[in-house]
Amino acid sequence: MSKILISGGTGLVGKQLQTLLKNKGHEVVILTRNPKKINEFSWNIKESYIDENAFSDITHIIHLAGAGIADKRWTEKRKQEIIDSRVESADLLFNYVKKLNIKLEGFISASGIGYYGARTSDVIFKEEDAPDNDFISKVCIAWENAAKRFETLNIPVTILRTGVVLSKEGGALDKMNTPLFLTALGNGKQYFPWIHIDDLCNIYMESIDNPKLSGVFNCTTREHQSNISFTKTLAKVTGKFLFPLNVPSFVLKAILGELSIILLEGSRISADKTESVYDFKFHNLKEALEDLLK
Repeated sequence: MSKILISGGTGLVGKQLQTLLKNKGHEVVILTRNPKKINEFSWNIKESYIDENAFSDITHIIHLAGAGIADKRWTEKRKQEIIDSRVESADLLFNYVKKLNIKLEGFISASGIGYYGARTSDVIFKEEDAPDNDFISKVCIAWENAAKRFETLNIPVTILRTGVVLSKEGGALDKMNTPLFLTALGNGKQYFPWIHIDDLCNIYMESIDNPKLSGVFNCTTREHQSNISFTKTLAKVTGKFLFPLNVPSFVLKAILGELSIILLEGSRISADKTESVYDFKFHNLKEALEDLLK
């Protein structure tokens, strides 16, 4: 079995992924600013420090660390925090792996479908498509470039461009299952690429054992929901009232500032490449929501 070091292991995906990896027989160690358990080790990105004991006998690194994209308004300071939390942490891991001459079997990094930009278009974006030039795409480009540095050490790199993760507790679904979001946002026509957290965690686990999962993969389902169709399905599954009037774009822009673009824009994302190496458990939104909410 493998020994996996996870950055960002106490977050939404990291917590579930830990459990699944351990259940499969893998050993898991976590990087955290405040270690409390025997498998947790200290790191401090600003001080360029990681407890070297965290790297003992590891075979893989899963890099999930990063400040929440939608947690705060995008001030210039916050924008820099979003980028630095991803890039500086990856650079720090790289420097330690190089210094300690660790022969990893794989470096697996999160990324986002924001790589293709916050825009609504007729394109169904595939992994080989070019990135956009807005803030969210620049974040993903820098994030992925930091991960690709590990290739210079002859370490296979997997990058998972992830859509909106649906989970039972926390995350986007908690926010969407509220009166404000149980209505269409803007014109409601923007696409809403999503993935069930079980499928996402399973893809991470597959990345440990399956050499075909090397490179860049989109982590969304093949089902293309718009904001309004997603909201109608959520209301139907929960039995909650769907407010009949859309939230105007200018209202969201006034409340959220530039951040509102990730709610008001969205394109379709191809899952073809990922489906060629992984069999999704949840393709259908209604079934996914019923699994999570009922």
